[in-house]
Amino acid sequence: MSIDFILPDIGEGIVECELVEWLVKEGEIIVEDQPIADVMTDKALVQIPAMHSGVVEKLYYKQGEIAKVHSPLFAMTPEGDDGTNDIAAEANAQVDTVKADLVAKEVAAPSVAPSPLKDEPAVSNTKTDSGKALASPAVRRVARELDINIHQVEGSGKKGRVYKDDVVAYSQNGSSVGSTVGGVAAGGAVIGGTSVEPIRGIKKIMATAMQNSVSTIPHFTYCEEIDLTELIALRGELKEVYAKQDIKLTMMPFFMKAMSLAIKEYPLVNTKVNDDCTELTYFNDHNIGMAVDSKVGLLVPNIKQVQTKSILDLANDIMRLTNDARSGRVASEDLKGGTITISNIGAIGGTVATPIINKPEVAIVALGKLQKLPRFNDQGDVEARSIMQVSWSGDHRVIDGGTIARFCNLWKSFLEKPSHMLVHMS
Repeated sequence: MSIDFILPDIGEGIVECELVEWLVKEGEIIVEDQPIADVMTDKALVQIPAMHSGVVEKLYYKQGEIAKVHSPLFAMTPEGDDGTNDIAAEANAQVDTVKADLVAKEVAAPSVAPSPLKDEPAVSNTKTDSGKALASPAVRRVARELDINIHQVEGSGKKGRVYKDDVVAYSQNGSSVGSTVGGVAAGGAVIGGTSVEPIRGIKKIMATAMQNSVSTIPHFTYCEEIDLTELIALRGELKEVYAKQDIKLTMMPFFMKAMSLAIKEYPLVNTKVNDDCTELTYFNDHNIGMAVDSKVGLLVPNIKQVQTKSILDLANDIMRLTNDARSGRVASEDLKGGTITISNIGAIGGTVATPIINKPEVAIVALGKLQKLPRFNDQGDVEARSIMQVSWSGDHRVIDGGTIARFCNLWKSFLEKPSHMLVHMS
């Protein structure tokens, strides 16, 4: 007996989510609590587990489609003849009740767009005891959106159940509309035309946040170069030692610790301003964010209380958050409460940037790529040095150019002479 798995509540106020990836296939045997799918809300990536053991019959959504909370996510046949069959019967009864309510609303509600065949008698290709098409609420919704009479669709499921793919296939076969708008086939390739992709999930949140930042914060950019030759040498000495302890020592812990030390002297860069610019809040904690290019979009987790942590503590935290972010599964707590941000755009390429402030923060820095460049030493001789360009953006409502320059100079001094950090950390 088949049941529909109803997508449960996955967060306060969340009513829909994007299907990022199915972790199972149709026909696959699953067990209770096994991960079934990754879905993206406007807050984080969430993994949906199975409530029962059994066999997956039908996946109702494709990658990138939007699933509604409290609607069927997939169909399955529960395992065993005891207990689970009672669950299946109860679940199917609930679904049938919902379907009956939806059918009644479809008949009664004048606001619903009528089918083009509304004046013709309904011809059912899918036989059920009630004479109604056997389909889930989600499939019926798709049929309504496509303006299709679901009774005309031949179901491919058991007992003629109509699935979403059946409705979509019926729509495509019954019309001449292609996958592009205005495109013309030429030599096997489509030229001209357009395609539309909705902005959803983390990308939507990022787009909204960036728009708000640009429209409400007067940005200014300050650029400088840092000689990292000595820091790279120090990190090289320590890297192999700590690798034996499974600690990946990158440059980022040094950038963060140096920034925290500089914030102690210039606390203005670790603040936030209210919307009408009448109050300035200073943060005692240095919660430094790092922008990570993940598979689901740009994520900015932050390391809490950097001012209290050692380089090794930071290395461990950074390693954990980087792995979480790249998989898209960052805890919501790690995404909240940031006070200043580092964007390591140089890991991909580029030297100078104009980073957008992560509102309500007031400053952000973009790290450029590391380059071997010729520079004059104290004796006037040219030698190769490891140079990085950095680009600061500041909120000009509360930070002026002089403040960001002096702050950057102090941060730079710690990075160019790592021993200075040890003195200030003691």
